[in-house]
Amino acid sequence: MRMLPHLEVVPTLWEVEVIFGLTLERDHTNPTARVKKNTPKFKMPDKKVKLGFAENFALSGAAAVISKTAAAPIERIKLLVQNQDEMIKAGRLTEPYKGVVDCTVRTFRTEGLLPFWRGNLANCLRYFPTQALNFAFKDTIKAMFKSAPNEAYAMKFTKNIFSGGAAGALSLCFVYSLDYARTRLANDAKSAGKGGGERQFNGLVDVYRKTIASDGVVGLYRGFVISCVGIVVYRGFYFGLYDSLKPILMAEDASVFLAFALGYTVTVTSGLLSYPIDTIRRRMMMTSGQAVKYKGSMDCAVQIVKNEGFMSLMKGAGANILRGVAGAGVLAGFDKFKELYLNWRLSMQS
Repeated sequence: MRMLPHLEVVPTLWEVEVIFGLTLERDHTNPTARVKKNTPKFKMPDKKVKLGFAENFALSGAAAVISKTAAAPIERIKLLVQNQDEMIKAGRLTEPYKGVVDCTVRTFRTEGLLPFWRGNLANCLRYFPTQALNFAFKDTIKAMFKSAPNEAYAMKFTKNIFSGGAAGALSLCFVYSLDYARTRLANDAKSAGKGGGERQFNGLVDVYRKTIASDGVVGLYRGFVISCVGIVVYRGFYFGLYDSLKPILMAEDASVFLAFALGYTVTVTSGLLSYPIDTIRRRMMMTSGQAVKYKGSMDCAVQIVKNEGFMSLMKGAGANILRGVAGAGVLAGFDKFKELYLNWRLSMQS
């Protein structure tokens, strides 16, 4: 299963198909194309039912919302642990978390249960324009990075990576502010403050209003450049590992479990290797509205490593892996819904 360019578990149409039981072959000349190699493992109607873009969009969107909502508590804990040092600097946290468990307990004691889903709305909303934009841009991106049939593998590989980077950067231009808002809401802890721990933001709209008032529109896009770099780095790790391991582990009759295990292993490994970039971009997001800001992504990385040590860039990585397991588990059960929907569509056509 592949994470979206935002370095997190977000089901694309391909991910949903993989979990639904399809083994797919990558087409390096078209990074968005996925070719069916074997039949689904779950029971499908005898007649073929062709789903339109709107139906696929709705189904994958439903899967995304369910997966994100189920994993939202883990996601928030991950963000709190990851950005705790910026929160301490800003006076939003009194003392550092000792780990994921400590963060969970302290958050529950000070805020209760429902705030574990704080920022989830922005996270869910972000998925739909991202998918729509990817669909709108795919033909343009395909033409820009078209590969010749006899082109060297290294060149195809490079084009594949940068085509994804271009598509991701274009999408980020439109949805990055939602990711920023989600990050700020999730890290708006109630554990500090003399007046009983008042929050900095009242909600999604309030994040936009206060950020624009203090920093202008640029405040919503702090960390944007390193995020685009992260897309390319992540895809490089992902495709490099996937294309290296697939010929070794995946036969023509490979089981759905093996396909899922390979995809998830590659996803987790790629995510860990590129995790420091995710930390840098989110730490930069956290400085919007603050008096002291990093001069850029390199300055941010240098200051973190110098003052806190390299492992500070990996804070929250364990929760990130756990979040992936939770999201994958929900999606794995989502195939039953698609089966029922396809059977209903077939009955409507009869």
